[in-house]
Amino acid sequence: MAEKSYSVLIVEDDPAVRNLVSTALESRGYQHTAATTGKAAIACAATTTPDIMLLDLGLPDIDGVEVIKRVRTWSNMPIIVLSARSDDSDKIEALDAGADDYITKPFSVGELLARLRTTERHLSYRSENTAPQESQFVNDSLIIDYAAATVTLDGKELHLTPMEYKLLCLLAQNVDRVLTHQYILREVWGTSQDGDLASLRVFMGTLRKKIETNPSRPRYIQTHVGVGYRMVRV
Repeated sequence: MAEKSYSVLIVEDDPAVRNLVSTALESRGYQHTAATTGKAAIACAATTTPDIMLLDLGLPDIDGVEVIKRVRTWSNMPIIVLSARSDDSDKIEALDAGADDYITKPFSVGELLARLRTTERHLSYRSENTAPQESQFVNDSLIIDYAAATVTLDGKELHLTPMEYKLLCLLAQNVDRVLTHQYILREVWGTSQDGDLASLRVFMGTLRKKIETNPSRPRYIQTHVGVGYRMVRV
């Protein structure tokens, strides 16, 4: 059972998937409500203020990406996408819109619960208002202000998605250390399954586009092919 009874909004128009997710949540003590359309999801998110949203993209009225964009105008609640769309372009679009995580259908109940546990840890960390011992990470012109949860490059604030920020912080807190794919997946997603490597590569690609002048020749994040990634001390 979860230590805190987190509330989850399930946005899914497929009854079979919705029932599967509901049963999984009930088995772990989560409170939950459900919506079957995008407009209903936005209204429910505004009125019930759930802790986490599980969002399908293929909704009958408006696309799930539009739901993310609208919710992000007033809420930072974690949004985990559950979608049959497996192309990198679809993942990038959802993540750039503000999704925190992306799970491709079909998925296992174990994977879903692992991602939720990771999200819980981040929510708990945020609510405790704790910060790392170092209040800032400075690497040449890249600055992470942990207390303010902001990132600046050359004096300009970058607009990172929550997942991009988590990845950048993990790399910064292990500067000059090679982090394996499995380590990153375990620390950020709560799982180390090889099937999640595609999602990791997508997030890393979008992050690089924002912090690297030339993503094809990165200064800050170095790829170790077949192994993982390293934040380089510039």
